[in-house]
Formats: sequence, structure tokens, C-alpha cells
Amino acid sequence: MPLAAFRVVIILNLVASCGMDTAPLTTMSEARKTLEERAQMSDIDRLRHSCAHVMATAILRLWPNAQFAYGPPVENGFYYDFDLPDHRITPDDFEKIEAEMKKISKENQKFEWKGVSRDEAIALAKSGRLGGLTERPGNPSTFKLDLLEKIPEGEQISTFQNGDFIDLCAGPHVGYSGKCKHVKIMSVASAFYMGDDTKPQLQRLYGTAFPTSEELAKHLEQLEEAKKRDHRKLGKELKLFHIDEEVGQGLILWTPNGAILRQELQNFISEELRKQGYSQVFTPHIGKVGLYKTSGHFPYYKDSQFAPVIENDDLAKVIKEGCGCCEVMERLGAVSARMRQQLNERAGKEVITEDRVLPDDKLLDGFLLKPMNCPHHIKIYDSQPRSYRDLPVRLAEFGTVYRWEQSGELNGMTRVRGFTQDDAHLFCTEDQVAKEVLGCLSLVKIVLNTLGMHDYRVRVGLRDPDSSKFTGNPEQWDKAEAACREAAATLGVPFTEEPGEAAFYGPKIDFVIKDVIGREWQLGTVQVDYVLPVRFDLTYNGADNRPHRPVMIHRAPFGSMERFCGVLIEHFAGHFPTWLAPEQVRILTISEKVDAFADEIYAQLKDAGLRVSLNNDADKIGAKIRLAQLDRVPYMLVLGEKEAAAQCVAVRHSKKGDLGVKPIAEFLAEIAAEVKERRL
Repeated sequence: MPLAAFRVVIILNLVASCGMDTAPLTTMSEARKTLEERAQMSDIDRLRHSCAHVMATAILRLWPNAQFAYGPPVENGFYYDFDLPDHRITPDDFEKIEAEMKKISKENQKFEWKGVSRDEAIALAKSGRLGGLTERPGNPSTFKLDLLEKIPEGEQISTFQNGDFIDLCAGPHVGYSGKCKHVKIMSVASAFYMGDDTKPQLQRLYGTAFPTSEELAKHLEQLEEAKKRDHRKLGKELKLFHIDEEVGQGLILWTPNGAILRQELQNFISEELRKQGYSQVFTPHIGKVGLYKTSGHFPYYKDSQFAPVIENDDLAKVIKEGCGCCEVMERLGAVSARMRQQLNERAGKEVITEDRVLPDDKLLDGFLLKPMNCPHHIKIYDSQPRSYRDLPVRLAEFGTVYRWEQSGELNGMTRVRGFTQDDAHLFCTEDQVAKEVLGCLSLVKIVLNTLGMHDYRVRVGLRDPDSSKFTGNPEQWDKAEAACREAAATLGVPFTEEPGEAAFYGPKIDFVIKDVIGREWQLGTVQVDYVLPVRFDLTYNGADNRPHRPVMIHRAPFGSMERFCGVLIEHFAGHFPTWLAPEQVRILTISEKVDAFADEIYAQLKDAGLRVSLNNDADKIGAKIRLAQLDRVPYMLVLGEKEAAAQCVAVRHSKKGDLGVKPIAEFLAEIAAEVKERRL
């Protein structure tokens, strides 16, 4: 077999055999909550949990043989997974299910808790009573039997009953089904039981519920508005980006219009970076596996990375040795005794365990598609001696990175496999940390304010002391977390502290943006890092002429260009501010008699650096205006014989309508100022 072909086979086998993409999707049911956690369920989740039971009751009244698995509350609603062999639920069924749910609500059934023994629960499930309205001879509740096996010994087993429906459930619920009146069935989908594609495929029915009809109506209106603003729909209509199956899912092709949007954002942030003393760098899209062993990204995060590309010489060696795929993966993730000793000594604790060490002749080398930019920037910092006088060193890059996402999790531009970060890494002294973090936060605020995103909150991600995920010295973590708390407090917006949400190398500050229709998006981030400088043995020469360890700060105001642009498309509904719009002005002629004048205006606007087009087709002017409106062009200049005679233009705006007739010089001055000042 040729080496190239074997490389494909071995990577596919690594994926299939060594867990690179075999972990099932986590579902609400898999991440089992403790009884204590369930007791803390919010009021809205408690209502939605109860509505899931009401929906199951309604389905059973209509299709008594339905076999139910689990039905949790989720963000903005609830669902229930079930098997229904003799009927496939479609949107045509939603109305009758809702009608039955309303009947159950009017019946005001009490939700009654009952503690049962394991044997009692098993007997109920075997009779078909658990998850049913009656006993169902010959139709045992198979999923409930499986769920019972997953309940730890010694944990209280309980049921909840409303009307005739009894379900295996720890609760909590509202008191009566009368509260479950403001509900809506939203969609139906397929889902593997427990998220495992080796298990039965079930039907999943989604619904939502609110305490009042007004809240439900508002939510449904918001969803309709979200459909209109969907970046996948608008991206296609406005020719901003394309995803092609032959290129690969989750890989964005930026078309000319989208490239303008992205470039304008990059120009904007680059101007601000220059003001703050950043240096632009460029790094390759791949790096050696050893680089990421040093950083700690590999193999600890291998499930979110593409499989390594093995060096040709090493590939020939493993073919000759007849190595199995899991052995190849083990050898790729292994380290030498020397590397282990060096990293453990630098860290002052065991960060690489002995079981990862293999003899040098057993180690394999290869490359990874870059999952992070930071190791490359670290190597640029470390490429020359540094003095305290040089610090802070601020390195910035629009760097493309690659992460493995399950195909079911991909979503247009907001969840992708390849994305470009407006990434930067700062290397500073410990005394400079607070000032540099504040500088990073001010940059994020400039970005958000310029784009009219004023409604946001701040989340400070801290370590979970009980987790082994977080590496580094506890004292350094304390300092880094204190710096993040103090910086967040200066922003003048609400912030929350969230233990367990830090990166493995340090705490972080995330900006969570609320868009114009109330949805939240996590975008910009700033992270303080005492760990990677230790792992890479970074130093600078201090005022005492001795080596010192710098502190590293990671920051990305946009997060990723893909995600940020996806959010912007929806935030503005495609009506971008003039400075961002792919097409800023469109000239529309009323007749061919003004074509020469239109050409003159076109040339003037082009010379002024504006993105302009000319529509002098034979269509009626109303049709031309409608087309420009659909294309979300901010300005339309309507030219007829009167305008040509007066050397003026009739100005229309896509959102403001008719702005009157103006001399071309006046219009040029106004739009130039609007673009320069990046007005909204």
C-alpha cells in the first residue's frame, strides 16, 4: 500500500479505534444531577420539567404504546425522548398534542411524589406502568429499566404521578398541572438513546412553556425574528459565505462580500492594536506534536483536535513494525524521560506522569493542525533574549486554528472546525499584569461600543480546586484570579464568578453579549496565564541582571472572526453600518438618458474610496429600489434628468427612506465622515 494511502487508513483507524470522535454527545440525562442539584432547580425549569410530564401524558392518551426515556428541562424549553413504532410524529400532530395538554392543564392534576424501593420500581417498569397510563402487558418500559440500573445503590428512587401517568422521576415539579397552561410544541427531531449511536434512535419532541401568555407570546415573536435574522439564511442571500460539502463541514468559504466584512473588522481592530503598541506576527497552520505536548494541549485535549499527521519516516517505521492504531496513538502522545523531568522540575510538581514515558526509539513525531496560536507566539517571544526594558511584548495575529467538532454540533459560522481568532499574547512582568489586563478589557469595550453592543455582562472563570484539569502553582493562580476580579470590577457592568470555568492554564474574563432580540453570545475573552511561561521556560533579564519568569496574557476581543461575523449578521439583520457594508452605495438610473451622468457619479464615488455599484438596467426604478433594499445596500442614489441638470443626487437610505436631493459634494462629505467615524 502506498504511504499516502496508508496515512489515510491509519488516521481513519485512529479516529475510529482510539476515541478521537467516538465519545457520545452528552445529554441532559447522561450528566445525571444529584438530588441536591435537582432541589435547586429554578422556578422556570421546574415548570418546564412538569410540562414535559404533561406532554408525555398527552402523547400516551393519543398513542398508548409510546415508550418514554427521559424528559428534562433545557434552555428555553423542554423535551421528551420516546419510541413510538407505529407512528412518526410530524408538525401536523402538534395541534392535537397541544389540545390534549390543555385538557390536562384544565384538569389541574396534582404532581405527587412517592418513594419506592428498587424492586417496586423494577416491577412497575416490567409491567409497563412506569412511563405509562396503565399496565401494558407484553410492553415493558425498557428505557425505564435501563435508567433504573444507572441509579447508584443507596440513592432514593422515586416516582411522580399526575393523573394516570406515573414516571420514574426525582423531581422537582410544580404543585398542579393547572400551571402548565402556557405551552407550545416547537419541533420534532431524532436522537439516539443516551446520545449513543449504537443504541436505538428515538423521537425527540421539543416544547416550551412560560408562566404567562405574554411571556410565551414574546418568546415566540423573538423566535420568528430570529428566523428572519438567521445568519445562515442571510449569509446565502447576501452572498457573504459558503459551506461546501466537498470542502468539508464546518469550514467556511468567505465569498467577496463576506471577505469585505471580515477585512473591515480586521482593519478596525488593527488600528486599535497599533495604538496600544502591538506587533503583528504570522505563524503557520500546523505545528509539531511535541510543541503541544510541552504546552499541555496534546494529548489532554485530543478529543477536540484533528488527528495528528505522522512524519513520513515514522509512518514507514510503524508500517514496518506492524503497529496497531492504538499503539501508534500511545506513542504519539508519549514523552521522553528527559522531557518529563524538565517539565516536572519547572512546574515544581508532577504535570507529566511516568506512565506517559517511552524510550526515545519508541517515540513518534508528527504535526497537528494548529488548535491554538499561543505556542507559536511563545516561540516568537523566546526566539531572542528579552530584558525587563522590552516588556511588555504584545504579539497579535489573525491566526487560523482548527478544532474537531462533532458534525451534529456544527452551526453555520457560529460553530465551525476552522476559524480565525483576532488573537494576541502579551508577555509582561508581574507588576504589569493589572495594567495590561485593563488595557485588554478596554480594547474589548472599544470593539463592543463601536458596534453598538452595549448590553453585555462579564463572566470571570476561576479554577475548581477539586479538579485535576487545572495545572500550575496555587499561589500563582490566586494572584491571577485576584487580577481578573479587580479588572472586572472596573468595567462598571455586572460580573459573575464561575468556579471550574477557567482555562487549564489560568483564569479568564469572558464577555457575554446580548443581541437586539435578547439572545446571549460569548464573544471576547481575556486570560491570565502563569502556567505556559513555566512549561516553556520563558525568561527575561530583570533590573537585577538575573532571569525572571514573565506572565502571559491571552486575549481575543472578537473571539473568532467566523463566530463574531455570524453574530453581527444576526445583530444587524444584514443591515450593516455603512463602514462595514460590502456595498455602500448603489446608483440607480431612471432612464438611459442619464447614463453618462451616472458614470461620472460612479467615478467620483470610486475615487473617494467607496464601495459602489451602478444599476442602469432597463428595469423600472421601483424594481431597482426594491432590489437594493433586499441587498441591504445602505445608500441608493436615484438619478433622473432633473438630478443630471442640477448636478445633484436623490439620496435614499435602506432604513431611513428618502433623504432628499443633495449636491454630490455634500453627499460625499457626509458619507466619508460616516465611514471614517464608523457610525452606526
